[in-house]
Amino acid sequence: MPLLKIENLSKSFGGLKAVSNLNIEINQGELIGLIGPNGAGKTTVFNLLTGVYEKTEGKMTFLDRDVSGLKPYQVTQRGMARTFQNIRLFSDLSVIDNVKIAYHQRTSYSTASALFRLPSYYSGEAEMQRKAMDLLKIFNLEDKAEETAKNLPYGEQRRLEIARALGTDPKLLLLDEPAAGMNPQETHDLMNLIRWIREQFKLTILLIEHDMSLVMGVCERIYVLDYGMIIAQGAPDEIKRNPKVIEAYLGEEVV
Repeated sequence: MPLLKIENLSKSFGGLKAVSNLNIEINQGELIGLIGPNGAGKTTVFNLLTGVYEKTEGKMTFLDRDVSGLKPYQVTQRGMARTFQNIRLFSDLSVIDNVKIAYHQRTSYSTASALFRLPSYYSGEAEMQRKAMDLLKIFNLEDKAEETAKNLPYGEQRRLEIARALGTDPKLLLLDEPAAGMNPQETHDLMNLIRWIREQFKLTILLIEHDMSLVMGVCERIYVLDYGMIIAQGAPDEIKRNPKVIEAYLGEEVV
């Protein structure tokens, strides 16, 4: 069974059909790209998968269970985590607290332990602190642990958002334009980081990105959206040569 299976998924906003009869399958361990021109519906797909939007039609199956209609926190509990095109950190909290929040859904102590400050509460908090610091080290943010998140440079905020998503212990990581706002060297470093975290955390990754060097460099298969519909899918080399893809990006028919 695929890890994620999207069948005939559609989303309409009034008279606008943002996503139309979408079909995608992602297997365990794959690193898949979802690309397309601005307004093609890519982020809408992420919002449907993670419970931000409700579908109009279709079915979404994750780990062999229907996730249609779940709230965002329920989707996260099932093992699907995401980052956002526009960074959404808890900007007034510290760097480490941003990551610790992700661990709270899997705490080992009860509400009563937290309320009465029992030993299990302190041991659980210490474990979260340790795990959060381990993640920050991976992203070279351990020296910024106590800084306020909004004070980090843009590239470091991007890395922190990925670290926070990993703190939920996902099986599937959805990355929405992780290279947005990065310079070429930062994008190259991010490419290596994505490869590394896929192997280190045994993750499956679905990636939205406009930087084609990153997409072509890390993705094994690519789906191309245009006006909410899949117009092409295949390996990076196939996608680069596909006339429909070239037409969608250049806005003219390729002879």
